Amino acid sequence: MMKIRQIFQKWMIQEDLNFLLTNRIPRITLTRFMGWWSQIRHPWVVKSSMAVWRMFSDLDLSDAKHEKFDSLHACFTRELKPGARLVNLDPACFTSPCDAIVGECGTITQGQVYQAKGFPYQLQSLVGASERCQHWPAVLEGGSYVTLRLTSSMYHRFHAPHHVHLKHVTYVSGDTWNVNPVALKRVAELFCKNERAVLHMQTETGVPFLIVPVAAVLVASMRLHAVDVLLNLRYRGPNEMPCDALYAKGQEMGWFEHGSTILIFVPPGFEWADGVVSGARIQMGQSLLRMPD
Repeated sequence: MMKIRQIFQKWMIQEDLNFLLTNRIPRITLTRFMGWWSQIRHPWVVKSSMAVWRMFSDLDLSDAKHEKFDSLHACFTRELKPGARLVNLDPACFTSPCDAIVGECGTITQGQVYQAKGFPYQLQSLVGASERCQHWPAVLEGGSYVTLRLTSSMYHRFHAPHHVHLKHVTYVSGDTWNVNPVALKRVAELFCKNERAVLHMQTETGVPFLIVPVAAVLVASMRLHAVDVLLNLRYRGPNEMPCDALYAKGQEMGWFEHGSTILIFVPPGFEWADGVVSGARIQMGQSLLRMPD
């Protein structure tokens, strides 16, 4: 199995083949199928599917709360053992909401950010043109952004990066392009095309910021504890959902049902924590940014 996995991963390094196999497919149909398949509770289905998953990824369940799962969905959305992640409780630390690989990060300039070198997109296009979202580019101008990519084998739940208030959710339906680095270097404004949820946030001291979970191919849905609906390709609205949810630092906010991406946008005054650079791995609870004084 190890040899087969190494051969497959070697093939997938070839960008043309990677892009073809993960994007030039009926993305939405396969994503809906994955949502159905992952819910099947049959030991043969679960065992064989997890064997295939392990063959093509570095899936590690040693820190999972449970050792056995009755469906793929249960494994995708698994909880961790108590103490498996340590949350930096320093009030000056704005922590990572998830386990991830750091992608592009930088400064929001004239409302523009980057998904990859040479591939910019406008913040307004990402959050949408609704009345609730029109003010965000001005609020965040000169601030910082970071892309956090969750691979399929990672822990898929996301948590509050500080003591925060979730005030509103804007859901934007869309496509399901792969969000890996190969696709980000080929598909213009990819994040603006995919299904996503814009979380209108505020710290306990009143600093506004955005968290934007972005779905991808085979990601069947996003679950937010603050809203009572499952956000997926079958959801038909409403797209604007008022919220009034308070979260303590490190408290769980929701999950993906497969790997995907979380985008974070903060206003001026934040500084990068040590070691936060493109390509670095980070775990939920580790310091991502330093809060303004």
